[in-house]
Amino acid sequence: MSEIIINSTPQETRIALVENGEVVELFFERKKDRGILGNIYKGKVVRVLPGMESAFVDIGMEKAAFLYVSEVFHPVDDYREMFLGDEDEPIEDFSAKKGSEPRHIEDLLTEGQEILVQVSKEPIGSKGCSVTSLVSLPGRYLVLMPFADHIGVSRRIEDSAERERLRTIAEEIQPRRMGLIARTAAEGVARADITADLNYLLKVWESILKAKNGASAPFLLHEEPDICVRAVRDLLSGDVRRIVADDKETYGKIKDFLDLYLPNPSCTLELYQGFQPVFDYYNIELEIHRAMGKKVWLKSGGYIVIEQTEALVAIDVNTGRFVGKRNLEETILQTNLEAAREIAYQLRLRNIGGIIIIDFIDMEKAENREKVFNALKEHLRKDKAKTNVLKISELGLVEMTRKRTRESLCKTISEECPYCEGTGRIRSRYSICYDILRELKRLHNQSNGNKVLIHVHEDVADILLNEEAQMVDLLQIETGHEIIIRPAKDLHIEQYEIICL
Repeated sequence: MSEIIINSTPQETRIALVENGEVVELFFERKKDRGILGNIYKGKVVRVLPGMESAFVDIGMEKAAFLYVSEVFHPVDDYREMFLGDEDEPIEDFSAKKGSEPRHIEDLLTEGQEILVQVSKEPIGSKGCSVTSLVSLPGRYLVLMPFADHIGVSRRIEDSAERERLRTIAEEIQPRRMGLIARTAAEGVARADITADLNYLLKVWESILKAKNGASAPFLLHEEPDICVRAVRDLLSGDVRRIVADDKETYGKIKDFLDLYLPNPSCTLELYQGFQPVFDYYNIELEIHRAMGKKVWLKSGGYIVIEQTEALVAIDVNTGRFVGKRNLEETILQTNLEAAREIAYQLRLRNIGGIIIIDFIDMEKAENREKVFNALKEHLRKDKAKTNVLKISELGLVEMTRKRTRESLCKTISEECPYCEGTGRIRSRYSICYDILRELKRLHNQSNGNKVLIHVHEDVADILLNEEAQMVDLLQIETGHEIIIRPAKDLHIEQYEIICL
């Protein structure tokens, strides 16, 4: 059983998807920097880069959006040849299934040209957003693709009879020269409800086209609903039995959405009015704090370490306190199997994307490596983000990628340390202490005073006044200055101030 728990404040909305009592996905949206994923703009091409087969498009944001050649829709292309991929592939990957004829960006776009684009990836770090002109409009049961003559069914629907039923319905109601994909939520839904969803999406598309004809680029043509409605639309499935919101306005928005799309929903909508904050009541706040840590303990006593860098994520598996019962190979196998489950869970919870390297503990037997690989693949099946996993190497390394469309949880709710500047480490107390002693020597010929006052962190002051007291005394004799050391609790450990009196 799954639940959607929503915590709303005037500043921020937080949403947790809970499966069988375990928080598996977290979503954050702050009012001051609301996400733009899925928004549709009338943009203007500001630069074409033939060498990179891409272009930059002004959509009214601080940074121009990036548009790759495979994401450019060209109206003279044959619709039927544009989307040759299997219907089980994610929507965003259809753009790569073009005909065999290579296309060049300079043949498709010119600087100053106005173009309809949709944000396919949020701005991440210092990079601007990515866009596509292959627009798709998600509804409750369907995804409408105005520029693709393609019928697809969500790969998460496994029953072959249901897949065929949905495919037949989609083919029968398919608008001319448009594509449809039946979403997971369409499973078991009546044809009339699916048709109503399509009619709504067609009206949305018509309004976008009307706005496009009357607007000058850059211009926002269509904005995705706020995160509460999006979460219910995208996360609500047959497994979700309850939606809990702690804000009356949010409760009202979700109720209106359910009344429109699900007059008789299988889940219940509740307004939380408890004394405790809703995330505290459901122990979600604790999970958020845990998700910020580098080390994650496994039930057996082993642990994994997650290190995120700009280019990739490294995950290391260790036996830790786990010593096993029979032999070393069995101990390692059990630890790796536990780690495979936890890694898949952490990737989803923390929304870690990009290139991921997993260093499993070395296993001698090929069959054990295969067991761990299959376990990882199986646990990743629950993840909606597209993943690509390569076989475990002889060194026990797994290379994989996970689709990244927004910032990770860590990047969303934290910022770079102003002291260590992202290294994760600071200089030791002894290093700071010896820096101060060297600085005192440098000041010997620059000061005419008789005293030197040092404001320093109390831990560094303790070293100067005790372990290095003899060196301080020698400096006083050598320089002829009285050295006064004053501990300061308000200073960071790397900060100090030397004042010549």
